[in-house]
Amino acid sequence: MPAPLEVIILAAGQGKRMYSDTPKVLHQLAGRPLLAHVLDTARALKPAAIHVVYGHGGERVRTVFARDADVNWVHQAEQKGTGHAVAQAMPKVAAQAVVLVLYGDVPLVRPQTLQELLTAAGNGLALLTAELDNPAGYGRILRDQGGRVTRIVESKDASPAEAAVREVNTGFLAVPAGKLRNWLAGLRNHNAQGEYYLTDIIAMAVAEGVPIATRAPQDVCEILGVNSKQELAHVERLHQKQQAERLMSQGVTLRDPARLDVRGELSCGRDVVIDVNVVFEGKVVLGDRVQVGPNNVLRDCAVGADSVIHPNCVIENAAIGADCRIGPFARIRPETKLADHVHVGNFVEVKKSEVGEGSKMNHLSYIGDATVGSGVNIGAGTITCNYDGANKHRTVIGDDVFVGSNTALVAPVTVGAGATIGAGSVITRDAPAGELTLARAEQKTRSGWKRPVKKAKSEK
Repeated sequence: MPAPLEVIILAAGQGKRMYSDTPKVLHQLAGRPLLAHVLDTARALKPAAIHVVYGHGGERVRTVFARDADVNWVHQAEQKGTGHAVAQAMPKVAAQAVVLVLYGDVPLVRPQTLQELLTAAGNGLALLTAELDNPAGYGRILRDQGGRVTRIVESKDASPAEAAVREVNTGFLAVPAGKLRNWLAGLRNHNAQGEYYLTDIIAMAVAEGVPIATRAPQDVCEILGVNSKQELAHVERLHQKQQAERLMSQGVTLRDPARLDVRGELSCGRDVVIDVNVVFEGKVVLGDRVQVGPNNVLRDCAVGADSVIHPNCVIENAAIGADCRIGPFARIRPETKLADHVHVGNFVEVKKSEVGEGSKMNHLSYIGDATVGSGVNIGAGTITCNYDGANKHRTVIGDDVFVGSNTALVAPVTVGAGATIGAGSVITRDAPAGELTLARAEQKTRSGWKRPVKKAKSEK
């Protein structure tokens, strides 16, 4: 029976170069904390336990992840190096487990890469290493003439010859818990940083004759950590590039793959076209042949087949039917449901409303807390007056209603099926089905009235 896997994620760093009061692992990549990405990767490996070592801003970190019941939180009160951090978690690790060490600020490592590392470890130790053109700042992998790993030297402790080595330690390692526990107990802080380096266990493994395997990531981006806002921005673009490549490999047309932001989960049907500067947040589903114009924000929504989202719209927590036309400059707010063939035009806002099949509101309108039937035409400048200053009220508009321009429907109010509301009306009582309802002041003309004129300066 294989040994159970337990993951230790080191997430206690302060991140001084971020110049921020926010703990480093809470800075966001693709709309989610860095640590959230690492947790997702860890869970993909189906471990028996996940231990997160936290320190700087620890309570904020735990608050953000309060719903993550599968995480064991380990507090590192003083940051004394990576070896010290791992040692804090070991009392909670099962003796027979295999330990995989990850980092809360290294979010792009792939589960497949880590699985290969675990397979390579066997009953020994496995390191994830990489060859870099510029290895500055990384610990160097030192090997003997036979190519066997002998030790790791940290960048600040490396001699000129050692610093010239291009193979670096990424920090990721897999090792049996029993061996790791013994080696951690023997760590010393006799180095330039005065810290307990996890990397020092490599020399201990060599001294005991424990086999050390190495594996390399498929892409160097997998090992990139975040220590500054510049690095955060760089990793963000790398992540978005990966998202764009995934979408295009599934048949999505991206007008410019470099100008796309997926900050959540985006699922697309066939022949979807996405223009530039579109932001997807949360869970978004686009049906077959959906077209999304430039500069749109779609958040936690579903868009039916053949619908078109024209430029500069915001759609949030809403369901858009098939063959709809939205925008430009429309806002679809939470709890809105649009049936098929609905048109929501420029500068129209719809909030917490259901709109029936084939209905249209093409210009400058606000529809809030409303039930709109099918085949309804809402004229320009129409609003549902849903808020009385204390409570929200509902407007009900039946099928085939025509609402003239510049109409105010003062809720609670019902407009019966087939009714017509004259332009410029303020409707405060229910309008009967099939009838024309008007609510206007009497129009008057004053004959001979003269428009005021400005007085001459000498008369002032």
